[in-house]
Amino acid sequence: MVRTVLSKLPAPVRWLAPPAVLLGCTVLVAAAWSAPADVTPPQPSPAAAGYCQALDRALPADVLGHHREDPSPASPYTAAWGSSPRTVLRCGIERPSYLDDDPLKNSPEVNGVQFGMGPDGNGGYLFVTTLRKAYVEIDVPKGAYPNYIDPLSSLTDAITATIPDGL
Repeated sequence: MVRTVLSKLPAPVRWLAPPAVLLGCTVLVAAAWSAPADVTPPQPSPAAAGYCQALDRALPADVLGHHREDPSPASPYTAAWGSSPRTVLRCGIERPSYLDDDPLKNSPEVNGVQFGMGPDGNGGYLFVTTLRKAYVEIDVPKGAYPNYIDPLSSLTDAITATIPDGL
């Protein structure tokens, strides 16, 4: 049936139909693949919310060549860079339980900011600031960077400028 319909079309249309269909499918797949997934924004305390809003304004537009593409719903408490995989920052989270074990065991210090660290469950890592007035969590997925700790150095200046030391 399809062959009968196509044979009745003019030759240029028959020749262009398969590439047009392939292009349309490619566009749909690319749009679905690069669309940022939803990220539930944290609900920080009023004091932490002020720090997080200041951090949101101070965050860089790019992290190691990955452009900032914030997740939905839009929130001053979340930010993301890259598309697939993407690095996600959430500010004003509750203190994560993986800091309870031994917060200094695997805790890198990057540019004067101390981070607790834990697995994200998918081969990547979660980093959370410690000893700051608001907890900032950075989810670095597997394969986003050659070294999982690389993006932290791009974010520490904004963190130290907007979120003071202390508990």
